[in-house]
Amino acid sequence: MAHHKSARKRIRRNGAKAQVNTARRSRVRGYLKKVELAISAGDPEAARDALKTAQPEIMRGVTKGILHRNTASRRISRLNARIKAMS
Repeated sequence: MAHHKSARKRIRRNGAKAQVNTARRSRVRGYLKKVELAISAGDPEAARDALKTAQPEIMRGVTKGILHRNTASRRISRLNARIKAMS
């Protein structure tokens, strides 16, 4: 257990930040799941729409430090390629 006042404060702040980051990561995963479900359903139009709504959320995750920018770009690129392959 922390003994210094600043260390106690840091523990509190880390806990609060972890909750925010968990919520953000979950939100991004939810949007990715919607795209995956649309692709697996075989509906290119729904998949395109889902990707269009997911892309800003994924990039917001990059600016908030949830994902690395190259990881986000790679995921978007691969989803886009899979959607293009459907049509």
